[in-house]
Amino acid sequence: MSALRTPLLPLTLVVGGLIAFLSLQPTVMLLYGSITDAPLGRPGKLTLENYRTAYADPEIVGVILNSFVFAAGSALLSIVFAAAIAWVVVRTNAPGRRLFELITVVPNIMPPLLIAVAWTFLLNPSTGVINILVMRVFGLSAAPFDVYSLPGMIFVEGLILTPLAFLIIAAALRSMDPALEESARMSGSPHLKVVRRVTLPLVRPAILAAAILNFVRAIESFDTPAILALPARIDVLTSKIYKEALDAFPPNHNLAASYGMSLLAITLSLVYVYRVMIRRAERFATVTGKGFRPALIDLGGFRYLASAVAAGILVLLVVFPFLILVLTSLLPYFPMPLDEAMRLLTAKHYTTIVNDDRVWTAMGNSLFLAVAGPTLCMLLASLTAYITVKTTIAGRWIVEGLSFLPFAFPGTALGIGLLWAYVRFPIPIIATIWILLIGYITRFFPYGLRSMTATIVQIHRELEEASQISGGGFLVTFRKILLPLMKPGFLAGWILLATIFVREFSLSVFLYTPASEPIGPLLYHLWLDGLHGRMAALGVVVTLLCMGLVMVAMRLARPRE
Repeated sequence: MSALRTPLLPLTLVVGGLIAFLSLQPTVMLLYGSITDAPLGRPGKLTLENYRTAYADPEIVGVILNSFVFAAGSALLSIVFAAAIAWVVVRTNAPGRRLFELITVVPNIMPPLLIAVAWTFLLNPSTGVINILVMRVFGLSAAPFDVYSLPGMIFVEGLILTPLAFLIIAAALRSMDPALEESARMSGSPHLKVVRRVTLPLVRPAILAAAILNFVRAIESFDTPAILALPARIDVLTSKIYKEALDAFPPNHNLAASYGMSLLAITLSLVYVYRVMIRRAERFATVTGKGFRPALIDLGGFRYLASAVAAGILVLLVVFPFLILVLTSLLPYFPMPLDEAMRLLTAKHYTTIVNDDRVWTAMGNSLFLAVAGPTLCMLLASLTAYITVKTTIAGRWIVEGLSFLPFAFPGTALGIGLLWAYVRFPIPIIATIWILLIGYITRFFPYGLRSMTATIVQIHRELEEASQISGGGFLVTFRKILLPLMKPGFLAGWILLATIFVREFSLSVFLYTPASEPIGPLLYHLWLDGLHGRMAALGVVVTLLCMGLVMVAMRLARPRE
């Protein structure tokens, strides 16, 4: 009965009901598709034949193994890169750290499809620029690198995922009270020992959140496999779904749904592991009622080495992919002999996209989605994180579990589910930009939730208790106490979602119409048409525009003096 009297119960019911609606409606349609013998949206008989077909495939063991190796390797590589850069940027006096922080978010605003394409220009065993240069310098007869391989896929996907991990880990480092580190150093502990024994345990929730997000994001990714795995005939779960849903004739959406439900089981397992790891959330509470100013660690002469390490990582993250895209956008065609490239530079691809009405329509649609979607998503994520972490309401774990349901769905499976879920919806949102907005929020809501959870876990309960003693209700406490303290995580999640919404394509290709076409599908179709120069030019323009958006958001995130 006490649970029924809690003033937070109505809020929990509203938030939980909204998440359940967004998550379960397409999920139920996907589940139905996996156990019926008829296409989605048509009545049929229930059967398990789709699962028998999927797991009787002699190649399925290799597909699953490839998927796990690809996801685990990509997540691990991204965490290593992100943790190194975040520590140098946030907690040290290394020169150039402000510039590193700005450049680190650039790969996050470059479409993953473009990043994968850029690395084919660089590491293609036949025409890759880096391979050609290395062969010339060292006199090699064969290319030393092959991006069309499982290690090549891990390398590219790890780079793509690094900005996500950086935003989450950096937000946790900024919110951490440095007094604990100072106490350890005053006791005689060297810098590396302080990092290992104090800093890493305190940001463990953020690192775990980033690892979970990146593992699931990699295992459900289709951008990198579409560019690298399909030509190399390396099958992962998402490429199998693509082949069944889009490449087969006629399409087998039922078999694709079976693979989608398998990915859902993986996601739920990771949510359970995460909940076990953060059950004792008070261990990581470092933001209390006491004020503090983050202190920088003086690395002495090693600060230049730290800058060099961060700069080396950022060359791989930013410089190489962006420069090759700029070069491609300025060449009449690619690949072409390097000796002739500088003599044939042209701006015709930029002129073409500037005069293209289809490009302007796509950019307007994407900007609308990138502003409205993240704002709604992060507000919902803030309330959800508070309910799941800071309350004892029965069934709160169900809310978090439901919020992760769409995370494992490839864009193909979720797109089909959303189409059938909303085709007979009372409000006519099908074939409009609103179906894209709903689809984006449904699929990427877990990204914002992980960011907010990793931040709110560090806020001690004494701040809420002080507000309640002073007569503040939940709304006052949440608006004046919790939201300002969650500002780093809120803005990190907002930036992440805004940039994802601008560049998303795997879900959009099933939901857009000519009037609501966003940037992602347009880039993809330019690539399919062999218009690599136009695709690169549009990608460069979108990257620069998104960089401006990120700079504004970062300026707003700075604490006021």
